[in-house]
Amino acid sequence: GNPRESSPFLSVELERESRLEGKNMALFEAPSPGPGLGRWPPGSLCQGVVEDEEDEDSRRREAKAPRMGTFIGVYLPCLQNILGVILFLRLTWIVGVAGVLESFLIVSLCCTCTMLTAISMSAIATNGVVPAGGSYYMISRSLGPEFGGAVGLCFYLGTTFAGAMYILGTIEIFLTYISPSAAIFQATETGGEAAALLNNMRVYGSCTLALMAMVVFVGVKYVNKLALVFLACVVLSILAIYAGVIKTAFDPPDIPVCLLGNRTLAKRTFEACAKTHVASNGTVTTALWSLFCNISSPSASCDEYFVQNNVTEIQGIPGVASGVLLDNLWSTYSDKGAFVEKEGVPSVPVSEESRASGLPYVLTDIMTYWDCTTWAPGQTHLYLPAVLCIMAGSNRSGDLKDAQKSIPTGTILAIVTTSFIYLSCIVLFGACIEGVVLRDKFGEALQGNLVIGMLAWPSPWVIVIGSFFSTCGAGLQSLTGAPRLLQAIARDGIVPFLQVFGHGKANGEPTWALLLTTLICEMGILIASLDSVAPILSMFFLMCYMFVNLACAVQTLLRTPNWRPRFKYYHWTLSFLGMSLCLALMFICSWYYALFAMLIAGCIYKYIEYRGAEKEWGDGIRGLSLNAARYALLRLEHGPPHTKNWRPQVLVMLNLDAQRCVKHPRLLSFASQLKAGKGLTIVGSVLEGTYLDQHLEAQQAEENIRFLMGLEKTKGFCQLVVSSNLRDGMSHLIQSAGLGGMKHNTVLMAWPGSWKQEDNPFSWKNFVDTVRDTTAAQQALLVAKNIDLFPQNQERFSEGSIDVWWIVHDGGMLMLLPFLLRQHKVWRKCRMRIFTVAQVDDNSIQMKKDLQVFLYHLRISAEVEVVEMVENDISAFTYEKTLVMEQRSQMLKQMQLSKNEREREAQLIHDRNTASHAAAATRPQALSVPDKVQMTWTKEKLIAEKHRNKEASTPGFKCLFRHLACCILGHPELQLVLLRRAGSESPASRAGSSYMEFLEVLTEGLNRVLLVRGGGREVITIYS
Repeated sequence: GNPRESSPFLSVELERESRLEGKNMALFEAPSPGPGLGRWPPGSLCQGVVEDEEDEDSRRREAKAPRMGTFIGVYLPCLQNILGVILFLRLTWIVGVAGVLESFLIVSLCCTCTMLTAISMSAIATNGVVPAGGSYYMISRSLGPEFGGAVGLCFYLGTTFAGAMYILGTIEIFLTYISPSAAIFQATETGGEAAALLNNMRVYGSCTLALMAMVVFVGVKYVNKLALVFLACVVLSILAIYAGVIKTAFDPPDIPVCLLGNRTLAKRTFEACAKTHVASNGTVTTALWSLFCNISSPSASCDEYFVQNNVTEIQGIPGVASGVLLDNLWSTYSDKGAFVEKEGVPSVPVSEESRASGLPYVLTDIMTYWDCTTWAPGQTHLYLPAVLCIMAGSNRSGDLKDAQKSIPTGTILAIVTTSFIYLSCIVLFGACIEGVVLRDKFGEALQGNLVIGMLAWPSPWVIVIGSFFSTCGAGLQSLTGAPRLLQAIARDGIVPFLQVFGHGKANGEPTWALLLTTLICEMGILIASLDSVAPILSMFFLMCYMFVNLACAVQTLLRTPNWRPRFKYYHWTLSFLGMSLCLALMFICSWYYALFAMLIAGCIYKYIEYRGAEKEWGDGIRGLSLNAARYALLRLEHGPPHTKNWRPQVLVMLNLDAQRCVKHPRLLSFASQLKAGKGLTIVGSVLEGTYLDQHLEAQQAEENIRFLMGLEKTKGFCQLVVSSNLRDGMSHLIQSAGLGGMKHNTVLMAWPGSWKQEDNPFSWKNFVDTVRDTTAAQQALLVAKNIDLFPQNQERFSEGSIDVWWIVHDGGMLMLLPFLLRQHKVWRKCRMRIFTVAQVDDNSIQMKKDLQVFLYHLRISAEVEVVEMVENDISAFTYEKTLVMEQRSQMLKQMQLSKNEREREAQLIHDRNTASHAAAATRPQALSVPDKVQMTWTKEKLIAEKHRNKEASTPGFKCLFRHLACCILGHPELQLVLLRRAGSESPASRAGSSYMEFLEVLTEGLNRVLLVRGGGREVITIYS
């Protein structure tokens, strides 16, 4: 039914039982969770008033449910998601490669992006009540279902790949730092360690994913209860890091790092950092010696670099007071497989390098660089996932006591806190840890220990265990939140093929969505590299944040009355800056990933636009379209378009039957074929009566017309008028249809087939009056005769022709219309033929050549044929029906002749003209021209066609009209005939009847005819 207005005087108790039980999609939940994402309004309830009622009902029904405040509901969840795997596993390596200054730049850039996005998000979230749903709900209700669906699915993919990243981080911590002996695949040859690690990551990651999916499927509440435990692990780990930094100021840890020359050595297979050591029985070689030499004897053959350089030890963590910060200020980029070297240590180079011989060097596993195209470090994509999880609070808006207060405060405070932690950690890592240790991604120089764990106090295991449970918990929360986001999108109904994922178990758990999420997450697991998965999720998150900023900027610039955010510290320039920064970071991270993510979002957008369910959410794009339309209409008001810009802006006049259905649906088909989706189309119709009595019937008739327009793929507007009579209603449409400069210049209507019937005596009069109205309005007129025989949009003509009888130039309409028709698939294979009429005295060959040159300059391909007619063949027609139609009709009226007598009078005129021009009719023919250019109609051919088609019972004056028709009927492949319609300016009723008779006889026997009259201006030009 129609949506009811939201009013305190209206009871909403009857609607409570139909509400859906919801679940939460957030990555953190208090011990007593409230309902969450499942409270999203169903897709069928798309009106804003209905959504407001649903929200009010939900608030009343859940008034007794426990609600969370800013600290528990927003601040801590954001903290847990921002401080995660990147901080523990990659931040030290980023500082070592990019240096303290460039790392500070990376983090500042990313934190600025998230802060600007948080400001825009706060403005949107405080502009009214936002049900649980997070960024998808905000974007879809601000930018429309197309943007909302596209960005919502991108956010879903980003959350899913975030789950894959967290699982890979969990497995990397387990296999590298907790239990390296648990590896299933071992390196069988030198250099195969990386491949073996990736295979182990795939196996363990897949098993972990399956286990987590089962946990989420069986008991989400247990995952939510463990969220506080996971968050406690994060907080304790960060406190341990700061405690370790403070301890290094007065008691640095003893963590030696072994160097050979200036190259860092991996201490996984040896203990003593020396070539030899003194024993009781003399000098003895060490385990390091056996790695570089073929035998353990001092006289063995050893690696040249090992022989030429000394082995030294340095402190891996010299402490915050050591001054190592100055050495770590600048970047140290290198190629993949390069040695991790310490600057300032003496080293003797050798002629031949041997890197792949299994020597215990610490090598770089990926190429690091400064991207000159984006003027930013190439490691930006590895850090971005650390700060791109700021939506945890907005995702929980349905479970907050005061979402409009908690979301801005909690999110911004969390970003400020985490930004301080990251920026301070960058400086502290650079001030405490040696550069070669920072660049050692997997801690090989520290006997396989986690670098940040060696800095922590009281034990490295605080960081290892804390980071393991933190990443494990974050992975579980991603697998919990992503299916609920997909379920919300599916329940909105904007993406048809996703509707199956809106269903789940009886308690509302998204079973099918969880299955799809697990499959997509497995794709990320199979990539097996944390460094490769990170930019993928960065793209999707950045795209989501870019559209959050865009939504805020659009709403602010449009100044819609409903845009009244409680959060006042926003500005459209900040939103625009945040949007630009997100877009820049996408291409800084990876331009091909950015293009791929945009392609995915674009495909989803177009799919929703063409196949998705239409929603009216009062979005900003609709307001932007209205502003753009208003601006364009004001620009068009200055005057008529130039001839080069002229195109038919069609007003289609439809007739309705007693059931308010369209009589001739193919008139809409022909309009869409003529327009080919371009220009303005107004579909108009008239109902007889008064509006007070007929307004319901008018609405039904308008719905029928719109439905038919959708079936016929006619893009345009529908305008229905209720008038006391059809004549006045059609006149009103011709005068007032359209708006400003977007008014019609052409009227398309069907030929009144029942104009001769006695029970419909005024149909021809209405038609003739409409013709005169279009002439007075200086509008072109198209009359389709036998419209029911015209092709539908699904039909295709494989051959045939469109014949144009070009007798008088009237602005070029007869030339332009066939060209436009042939742009459509229905008429594309039809050729165009132009016929013109010449008398015997005319130079038909020259006329044909001139017309061909004219068509060539018009860039229109068409065949040209000249029909030669003797003067006496057309004189009766010319005199009776064209030159003195009004005077002749008045004379016959005064003579009080019957219809048969008037026909005999016309025949006498024809006979006299025939006798007076007998000599001219028997003149010899002109010299023939070669067959390849002979395309004229000779007198003999014309006479033969005339006698072949002549009927004995037909009155004499009709034979004159048939001269033109018989030429046309000689072509069986004919598909359409275009004729210039003569005007009817006389107000006399008998003249109007004769006019209809004339057109009826002229087109008799033709299947499809389009009568054309121009609007009195040029519509086609030969100039560019």
